[in-house]
Amino acid sequence: MKISKWHGLGNDFILTELPKSSTPEMGGVVERLCDRHFGVGADGLVTLRHLDGNAFEMRIYNADGTEPEMCGNATRCAGLYIKKRQLAVGDEFELHTKAGIVRPKVLENGTVRVDMGVPRLLRGEIPVTGDPKAEAREVKLSVDGHEFTAFCVSMGNPHAVIFVPDIREVKLEKWGPVLECDPQFPNKINVEFVEVRGPKMVRMRVWERGCGITMACGTGSCATAVAGYLSKRTGNSVTVLLDGGELLIEYSEADNHVYMTGPAVEVFRGEIMEKI
Repeated sequence: MKISKWHGLGNDFILTELPKSSTPEMGGVVERLCDRHFGVGADGLVTLRHLDGNAFEMRIYNADGTEPEMCGNATRCAGLYIKKRQLAVGDEFELHTKAGIVRPKVLENGTVRVDMGVPRLLRGEIPVTGDPKAEAREVKLSVDGHEFTAFCVSMGNPHAVIFVPDIREVKLEKWGPVLECDPQFPNKINVEFVEVRGPKMVRMRVWERGCGITMACGTGSCATAVAGYLSKRTGNSVTVLLDGGELLIEYSEADNHVYMTGPAVEVFRGEIMEKI
């Protein structure tokens, strides 16, 4: 099995191509490969299958073997992978995911700008319990004696954005796993703690569903930008400071789409004994 190792701001992935006719059984494979002691080591595994022209199927697997709908950092890695391997013509590609189609575009400076689509705000779309046609802007949460209010957004996958005055006070490793599994979130949820540092900058830390603490989350950054803008904490263009670096997120009023720009880095290429 040929692989390459990639990361987007420290959020790392094993990436492999599949033939068009392949229908792999991933049970157990992902966990073994993502193990940082006995495998390659990664937050997740990404498979790419060329459909036609500039269109590719992208499937994402968390380190625990679960399959999320979307991953922003993985889309940048996949876009640059396609460009560097010359798997399609041009600089912009279509990635068909469980959450729909996203479009990464490789820019001249080597960064990748991704059209992440339209944010979903209704409880039934995210999902969050309660009236499915109501927005989930003020979801009350409690953990370890602390009370929080989350602004929930789906970017193809669910996010609970919690604004805090000082991110240094957040006990992410303790609070994250509890909030992820709060009964108000039927499919569990990604949790972002966010400190606003100005109308154009925020500091964010993330607990990712199925992964735990990661150094960056692209969809979480997009959800944070949407929540910040709609709650009037930030403007519609914001730099998100993550443990692994920075992303620029733009929430366009013209088309209601969210655009993410940031780096993707190939670490190494190799071949492993595992077969899928």
